[in-house]
Order: sequence, then C-alpha cells, then structure tokens
Amino acid sequence: MKVTFKIWRQDSPDSKGELKTYETDGLTEDMSFLEALDHLNEKLVLKNEKVVAFEYDCREGICGQCGVFINGRAHGPHDHMTTCQLHMRSFKDGDTITVEPWQAGAFPIVKDLVVDRTAFDRIVEQGAYITAKTGTAPEANSIPVPKEVSDAAMDMAACIGCGACVATCKNASAALFTSAKINHLNKLPQGKAEQHTRLLDMTKQMEVEGFGSCTFTAACEVECPAEISISSIAEMNARYVKAKIFG
Repeated sequence: MKVTFKIWRQDSPDSKGELKTYETDGLTEDMSFLEALDHLNEKLVLKNEKVVAFEYDCREGICGQCGVFINGRAHGPHDHMTTCQLHMRSFKDGDTITVEPWQAGAFPIVKDLVVDRTAFDRIVEQGAYITAKTGTAPEANSIPVPKEVSDAAMDMAACIGCGACVATCKNASAALFTSAKINHLNKLPQGKAEQHTRLLDMTKQMEVEGFGSCTFTAACEVECPAEISISSIAEMNARYVKAKIFG
C-alpha cells in the first residue's frame, strides 16, 4: 500500500511551519495510523532526515495523547474514534492524507504535530478533587450511590482529555471537556461539598486559558471518542446560575 502524506512540520513554537509531502510505500491495511507514521519515520531516519514529532502513549484509545487532524477531521474519518484506533484500511492505495496538529489558541504548537495541552491540566487543578477524611479507608457501602447516578458519573469520567472537542469546535471551546470533569464529581455524593465552587472555579479557569464560548453546534459530540453528549454542557450551564447564588 502506498500513500502520500502531507504533514505539518514546525521546528519550534516560534518558527514558521508548513506542510511537507512524503511518498510512503510498504504500508499494510492492518497497520494503525500511528504505525504508518512510525514506518515513515523509519524511512526518514535512513535518509538522515528529521523524524515527524507526534504524541502517543497507550495506543489503546485511553490516554488521549495521540490527537491530530487527518484530512480536516479530528482523529480521522470516523466518528467517536481516537487516532491510534484508526487503521490504514480506512484509506485507499494512492490516497493523499493531510495530517495537522490541533489548531486552537489555547493549544500552542510545540513541534510538528505536538501541541501543549496543559491548559486542560490547569482547569482540572481548580476543582477535580473532593474533601474526605484521612485515615482508614471507609467501608465501600457506607455511602450508597444509586446505580443510575454511578452510571451517569462514569459516563462523564470516560473523558480522556484528548482535546478533539476543542480542536473541532469553530470557537475552540473547552465546554465539553470542562463539563465532563465537573459533572463527573458533582453527580456523586462524595463531590457534593465542593459542587458550587468546583463549577465556578473550573469554568473561570476555562475562560482564563482563552478557550472560546460554546454555541451548541454539537461538533464536539460527533468527534468525542468517549461519546460524551452535549447534554453535559447543558447541565453545567443550568447549574451555573445556582452555583453563583449558593457558591
């Protein structure tokens, strides 16, 4: 299998970037997309050329590190899939594949396809914790949690922080990510003590980081690998007024 990669190359945050073309053969349909990039990099090493910098860790759709634009779509041509879960069988022999980094002001480019997503970490630092007594771990059933509540919280906890929601949003909004992190803990009894301050502090940090406002286009919902619904954003917004009153 042979394809033509057009890949964004940029040596540093301050340098000028451009798309460079690489003819790549020897690929197979069973290769993951990241394995195809590995294959390209091996060829570049043999030519004494700089390899393409891209992020990854687990390669199992869990860590959220591997996000890139592929032919203009976050994570590639399929809905609800991470880049590492994409395989070359999704493309045809002879295809031209354009690969670019996330494009958002709050996600500055570090090098090539690597972006700085620590803005997400700073949002999480503002409220993704609970207050609990120290000492011996409590008995597991001492705080009953209804199944529908635990299921809803787990749906929110599924967010892997990949940033596809921000990258695909025309406003570069982080509302889906932030609402998932807020609602995950606010739904559980263990998170009720900080529910108002958590919501206010995390949404404030989202604004400080320079993310845009949500206009409910639902583009984020389509691309989210965890299939988190924009109803999470609606829930966050509905509780915001209450938090302003009681927070």
